[in-house]
Amino acid sequence: MARSKETQVQKGHFYAIVDEIDSILIDEARTPLIISGPSTVSAEQYEKFKPAVQRLYREQMNFCNKLTAEAKKLLEQDEPDEYTAGRLLFQVSQGMPKHKQLQHMIEDPRIRKLLSRTEGEVMTQDQRKIEFHRLKEELYFTIDEKGSDSDLTEKGRNFLHPDDPEAFVLPDLINDFHDIDQDESLSPEEKAKRKAKVQEAFDQKGEAIHNIAQLLRAYCVFEKDVQYVVQDNEVLIVDEFTGRLMPGRRYSDGLHQALEAKEGVRIQRPTQTLATITIQNYFRLYEKLAGMTGTAETEADEFHQIYKLDVMVIPTNRPCRREDYNDLVYKTRREKYNAIIDEIIEAHKEGQPVLVGTASVDASEVLSRLLRRRNIPHSVLNAKYHQREAEIISMAGQRGAVTIATNMAGRGTDIKLGPGVEALGGLFVIGSERHEARRIDRQLRGRCARQGDRGTTRFYVSLEDDLMRLFGSNKIATLMEKVGLEEGEPIEHRLLNRSIESAQKRVEQHNFSIRKRTLEYDDVMNKQREVIYDLRNSLLDSEDPREQLFEYVDDTIFRKISGFLGSKEEPLTEPDIKGLLGWCALTFPIGLKEADLYESEGKLLAADTVADMVCEKVRKAYAIKVSIENPEALRYLERLTVLNAIDRLWQEHLYNMDSLRQGVGLRSYGQRDPLIEYKNEAFDMFSELVDSIQNEVATNLFRSASSVMAMEQFLRNLPQNLVHQDAQSMGGAQPAQAAGGPAHGPAPSGASASMVDRALSQSPVRRDVAKVGRNDPCPCGSGKKYKK
Repeated sequence: MARSKETQVQKGHFYAIVDEIDSILIDEARTPLIISGPSTVSAEQYEKFKPAVQRLYREQMNFCNKLTAEAKKLLEQDEPDEYTAGRLLFQVSQGMPKHKQLQHMIEDPRIRKLLSRTEGEVMTQDQRKIEFHRLKEELYFTIDEKGSDSDLTEKGRNFLHPDDPEAFVLPDLINDFHDIDQDESLSPEEKAKRKAKVQEAFDQKGEAIHNIAQLLRAYCVFEKDVQYVVQDNEVLIVDEFTGRLMPGRRYSDGLHQALEAKEGVRIQRPTQTLATITIQNYFRLYEKLAGMTGTAETEADEFHQIYKLDVMVIPTNRPCRREDYNDLVYKTRREKYNAIIDEIIEAHKEGQPVLVGTASVDASEVLSRLLRRRNIPHSVLNAKYHQREAEIISMAGQRGAVTIATNMAGRGTDIKLGPGVEALGGLFVIGSERHEARRIDRQLRGRCARQGDRGTTRFYVSLEDDLMRLFGSNKIATLMEKVGLEEGEPIEHRLLNRSIESAQKRVEQHNFSIRKRTLEYDDVMNKQREVIYDLRNSLLDSEDPREQLFEYVDDTIFRKISGFLGSKEEPLTEPDIKGLLGWCALTFPIGLKEADLYESEGKLLAADTVADMVCEKVRKAYAIKVSIENPEALRYLERLTVLNAIDRLWQEHLYNMDSLRQGVGLRSYGQRDPLIEYKNEAFDMFSELVDSIQNEVATNLFRSASSVMAMEQFLRNLPQNLVHQDAQSMGGAQPAQAAGGPAHGPAPSGASASMVDRALSQSPVRRDVAKVGRNDPCPCGSGKKYKK
C-alpha cells in the first residue's frame, strides 16, 4: 500500500479500452483483484494433516469401489434390483463423481437413466430428504462439482479424530469470555490472560479445521494438469479460458498451500489480503469504458446489466466461408478420442492442416500420446509449452500440419494458410469437447476461415464430458438407448446441437448468477472501500496531515468521555472515575485528575465541557512535541500514524467481512434474506472499524518519535508531575512501523537516531537503539527506575 502520493500507481480512472473485453469483464469477473502481503499464519499444519487426509481419501475410494461392485452385482441378477443399485450408485456420485467404475457403468444409457431417476427421487421429494441425509452420512465426505467444494460428514470427522468428538467444534468465545468477566476472583490482568488463552485455543482449532477442509478440496476437487500444473517445484494455476499459465497468481484462503502439500513441493508462506476489489467494480471506476472482441454478442445482456455497455456487431471485412459441421456425440470419452484420431489421420493424408482444441492440459497430452502411437507428427501448445506459442502458431496453417492446443480464447491468434491449403478446404478445426461457454467454442471456430479463407469445424462430444455430465439433458442418453448404437458409433443431428447449446446456456446462466451475486455482495464492500480510500487519498494529498489526525483524536475523546459520563448530573461512581482517568492516563500525557471533572461548587461538568478540556490539554502537550521534532519528520510520522491505523484495521476488516460473507448464507434457513443480513451487519462492522481507527490514532499520538533522543527530550519538557505518571504509558520508545511492513498491534513509538533523515526521504525506518527496560534508569533524568 502506497505511503506517499509519489508511490501511488492508481492516480485516476478516466478512459479504458479493453482488448478481448469479454475475457476480462466476463470470464475473469468471478475472481477478485487482490493485493496481498506476508502473513503471520504458519503453513506447517498442511504437512501435519496431509497423511490423515490421504488416508481418508483412500478410505473413501475403497468404500466407493465396494459400492460400485455391489451395484453391478445387483444389476446383473436375473431380476435386477434397480432400486437398491440406484441408491448405491447415487452414493458413489456424491462421494466420488469421477470414479472410474462409475463412469464406465454409466456408459450404458440404461444405467445413466437409472442414476438420473434415483437422483431426482432422493433430491427433490420432501419425504425423501431423510434418506438423502442418511445416504450422505454413510460416506466420509461429499463432493460438489458445480460449486468446486467438498464437505466432511460425521463419519469422516470421526475417522480423522476417533478419540476426540469435539475436534471439529469451535469453543463458544462469547460464553467463555462472559464466564471470565463474571469471575470476581480474577484481577484484570488475569482476566486478560485467560481471554488471550481462550482466543488462542479458538484460533488454533479454527486454523486446523480450515487446513483440513482445504486439503480435502485439493485432493477431491482440483486435478493436476487441469486446474494447475507443477513446474520447477511450484504449483502454477492454468487459466481455464486461455490455457495459459498464470505465474504470480495464487489461490487464496490456504488452498494453494494445500495443493503444494498434495504435490510434495515447497509450501510457500501464506499471504493475507491487504486490499481487494472485483473486476466489475474496478472497471466501474472508469468514467468511460469500451472494448473489442469477436464473441461479445452472446453476453450482450450481461454487458448492459453490469457495465451499462451496449454491444454493436461490426460486419466482417470479407464474407465468411467457414463450414460448421454438426456435432458428433459418442457414449464414452474413449470412443470420442478414437474418432478424433481417425479424423486427424484422414485429414493428414490429404495434407489438410488440423487444429485440435482441448479444454485441459491433460486432454491435450492424451491426444498427443494417441497420435504418437499412430506415428503422426504434431505440435502441442498448452500451458507446459507456452514459450513456443509463436513458433507453433506460425506453422499451424502449413500443409499437413497437426496442432493440438488448449483453449484458444483471448489469444487473438491469426493462423496463416500455407501454399495449396486453400484448395484442400483450408484449416480444419476440431473441438475435443464443448466448453461451458459458447463464446469459447466460437473463439476456437474463429481460428479458421479468416479474411475470406476457407475452413471447416466440427466438435466431438461424449456423454462423459463435464458439460454433459453436470448440465446435460437426459434426452440424448435416452435417444442413444433407443437407437441401440454399436460401440464407436456416434449420433449426429442439428437437434442435438440445440440440446448441447441449451446445456451451455444453463451453465452460462448459472455462472452469470454467481457473478451477479458476487457483485451484489461486493457493492456493499465497495461503499466502504470508497470511504476508506478517500480517507487514504486525502491523507496522501494533504500537505498537513495534522488536521486530519486531530479530527480522529477529537472524535475519540468526545466518544470515550460521553461513554463514561453520558448525561449524568450526579457524582460519578468509582468504576466511572477509574475508567475515565485510567483511559486518559494510558492515552495522553495530560495528568487528568478527578478534581478536574467538577466545577468549584462540586457539580459535575457536562461531558462536552470535559471533552473540550481534555482536547485543550492534549493540544498543549502536543505543542511541546512539535517544538522538539523536525517539522518534516513530524509530518511524516503524523501521516504514518494514521496510515498504519487505517491499513492494519482495514486488513482485519476484510478478513472479518469475508468470514461474514461465507457464513451469512445460513441465515436463509431462518427465512431471512442473506444479502439484507449481510448489509445490516456490514454497516455495524464498518461503524466499529471507523471507531477503531480513531481509537488507534489517538492511542499512538504520543507513542511515535523521530528518534529516542526526541522522545527523551519530550518527556523532560513535560511538567515534572506528569513525567512518571505518563512515561510508562508512552511505551518505552518501541520501533516505528516501517512502511509496507507487517502491521500487527498498535502503531509504533520511537525510532532510531537516524530516523529523521529517513523520514525526510519517506523511506522505511527501523530503530537500532536498545529499548528502555523496566529496571533501567528513567530517561527523564530523575535517577529512579523506569518502572517506578
